[in-house]
Amino acid sequence: MASAPTRPVDLYPTRGPREELIGRKDPVVWSEPGTPGPFWARELEEYDRDGFVTVDELVTPDEVDELRAELDRLVTDPAVRADERAIVEPRSQEIRSVFEVHRISEVFGRLAEDPRVVGRARQILGSDVYVHQSRVNVKPGFGASGFYWHSDFETWHAEDGLPQMRTVSVSIALTPNFTTNGSLMIMPGSHRTFLGCAGETPRDNYKRSLQMQDAGTPSNEALTTFAEACGIRHFTGPAGSATWFDCNALHGSGDNITPYPRSNVFLVFNSVENLPEAPFAAPVRRPSFIAARP
Repeated sequence: MASAPTRPVDLYPTRGPREELIGRKDPVVWSEPGTPGPFWARELEEYDRDGFVTVDELVTPDEVDELRAELDRLVTDPAVRADERAIVEPRSQEIRSVFEVHRISEVFGRLAEDPRVVGRARQILGSDVYVHQSRVNVKPGFGASGFYWHSDFETWHAEDGLPQMRTVSVSIALTPNFTTNGSLMIMPGSHRTFLGCAGETPRDNYKRSLQMQDAGTPSNEALTTFAEACGIRHFTGPAGSATWFDCNALHGSGDNITPYPRSNVFLVFNSVENLPEAPFAAPVRRPSFIAARP
């Protein structure tokens, strides 16, 4: 009789009775030095050291115009708003995010397949890749809410079953990102330590967490420790600029109470050698529009 497949060892336990600090057990840059690709060697060194790297102009102004027009079409389309992949602001009921946008939209689908994007993901992850998650985040002026501090990998490990830190995100600005309009904040070097959070994962947690995250959020004490050790960087730049960041980097963003909107498209690439298992700390797997499986 064939034996049942063994579950991989959980390298990063989380959602237990108390917070845990665990040193990273995976590489940050998985490719061999000198592997060809769009990144310069110094950019990969910066990414390895800090957990992020910026590209001043990933897409051209003409491409930004096309992406912005497509974003405007999506957020005003009643069919998109009625789709479960559209998440609305709890107060204003305006669209906050649209998930699986690379499948909903041909324009964003082409962006997800663009060699400038996929080539960098392959260079970091050292393998072929697939889109684990895609979304547009919309922060109109005067009150759009932020995203609290978190590590993406903590959620993807706990709720999606990704076993290793072999996943990378890119945030591409579709509007200018200022320090004042809810721009992305990251703690440099935080990607080197995994913060296992305390508390159990409620069933269907994603329905709440996409509006206001609770499970999987670090304590104030832990965040203070990381901030004092690592500092905090704001990411600003014109439309078309991009920030690549490691799956375990602690990041978040504040509310946008300025008149100036902030919209970004996020593409998350996972290695084909890091396929999801059963969730490590959740009763059920999240839907495929949030956590795709190839």
